[in-house]
Amino acid sequence: MDAGPPRRVPRWLLPALAVLAAAVLAFALGRFSAFGAVASATPPTPDTHSAEAGFARDMQLHHAQAVDMAMELHRKTEDAELRMMSYDMATAQSAQIGEMYAWLVGWGLPQRGEALMSWMGHDDAAADHDSVAPAPGGAHPATHPASDAELEAAMGMASAEQLARLAAATGVEADCLFLELMTRHHVGGVEMVDAILELGTEPRVIAVATAMGEVQRFEIDAMAASLLRLGCTAR
Repeated sequence: MDAGPPRRVPRWLLPALAVLAAAVLAFALGRFSAFGAVASATPPTPDTHSAEAGFARDMQLHHAQAVDMAMELHRKTEDAELRMMSYDMATAQSAQIGEMYAWLVGWGLPQRGEALMSWMGHDDAAADHDSVAPAPGGAHPATHPASDAELEAAMGMASAEQLARLAAATGVEADCLFLELMTRHHVGGVEMVDAILELGTEPRVIAVATAMGEVQRFEIDAMAASLLRLGCTAR
């Protein structure tokens, strides 16, 4: 059976089809643009030079020493309040070390990176920084890069000699030394927290750092009260 000649689209329908095709194209382009806008709005993952990465690395190191000092005191103090305080410090900061380690793993970044505190904008923490030191004979000052020990001291961390003294001390002497060292340690930690709150943007890092700062400020006050209670200031 002859199907006959193909039907022609009515001339009056051609403008309508053109409008429909343009609308479909515009809708498709709009959907693509919206998808691109959502993708571009997603915050980027912190890179190895970011404040977040520097904070995670430096605070892990900082926390690790605090855990060691807290467990040292917890093993030998006879003061019930300090035993509980040191236990709380050790457990809380151990958990935070684990989370900060996981951040770097999730971001695909190494656990060690640039010089200590370089992410905070400290000039003396830059890898190529030269600090002044006396020259032989006192003629002109020589320069040398800041050492890790100097940078750790700037972060409030205890020296190897101070840690040895804490390990050897007993009784109230150990209690007082721990409180003095840990107070200075916490002050350095709070400065790091304040820096990441100013420089960072990653929501989870900001949330953890905020809570960390609140706890450490509370513990600084608690340790000041313990120093007075034990008479450490008069020693």
